[in-house]
Amino acid sequence: MNIGIDILGGDFAPAAPLEGVRLAFAELPSSVRLVLIGDQEIIHKHLSEKKFDISKVDVVHATEIIGMGEHPVKAFSQKPNSTIATGFKLMAEGKLDAFSSCGNSGAMLVGAMYTIRSIAGVIRPCITTAFPKEEGGFNILLDVGTNADCKPDVLYQFGILGKLYAENVFGIKNPKVALLNIGEEPEKGNLVAQNTYALMKDSKDFNFVGNIEGRNMFSDEADVIVCEGFTGNVVLKFAEAFYSKIKKRGIDDAYLNRFNYELYGGTPILGVNGNVIIGHGISSTLAIKNMLLLSYELAKAKLPEKIKQAF
Repeated sequence: MNIGIDILGGDFAPAAPLEGVRLAFAELPSSVRLVLIGDQEIIHKHLSEKKFDISKVDVVHATEIIGMGEHPVKAFSQKPNSTIATGFKLMAEGKLDAFSSCGNSGAMLVGAMYTIRSIAGVIRPCITTAFPKEEGGFNILLDVGTNADCKPDVLYQFGILGKLYAENVFGIKNPKVALLNIGEEPEKGNLVAQNTYALMKDSKDFNFVGNIEGRNMFSDEADVIVCEGFTGNVVLKFAEAFYSKIKKRGIDDAYLNRFNYELYGGTPILGVNGNVIIGHGISSTLAIKNMLLLSYELAKAKLPEKIKQAF
């Protein structure tokens, strides 16, 4: 199994990705080969200083970077030798089982859509996040930013994608799928929410348990929570900000500590023909290590193949 990582992507690159590689290498099975995509000289110099045997990883030379502020479509097409474009080229050639980056997330989405493309039948790929439940385990929220506006049929498909992710990566049997809304009753919400509820209520594709309100997002009422990317991103950023305030106030709580994004590493793009993981731009060494471990779990679960079968 070959797992690729963009060494030059992220606010703290290349040091954080390279240290993340060292930490992940110690935990990954020997069957996994890490492929480091970036400036060969920088990679060799850093790993040599850390007394890391460079022969234990593969290095693919690429020096161009797609900056965080660059237009994703233009940058991806105009910088074919960038680390992100190189990673997707390797994926398209079948040389990578997973590819991750903490660089320009828009370029990662563009790369996925232009190279490995969407799985046939998937209207719109999406991204997810995991919220810890008070009782233990996680709630998976999707979409959290890819699709700001969605029609009911797209949200219905998110239910299928979330179910497959929960089952095959988190090991949740027959996950409960809910629709994020402003009330629990079927008639609550805007027209999109009402029509989505009507589509989901008799679904045989997943175990629909109805609407769920924001105050119940951390309970065991659901395992997968569906919403459009606008709402999902607001919820995600609010949770990140709240966790940051908790830490600044010196609060140490076992449950609240599970909101630390570093523990989850990154988010996969669900619905494309490959395992693509987007990391936070401010990812630390720990976050990048966990992003690589998640990449391994996704590749091991063969999630894209299972999504193809479902659709």
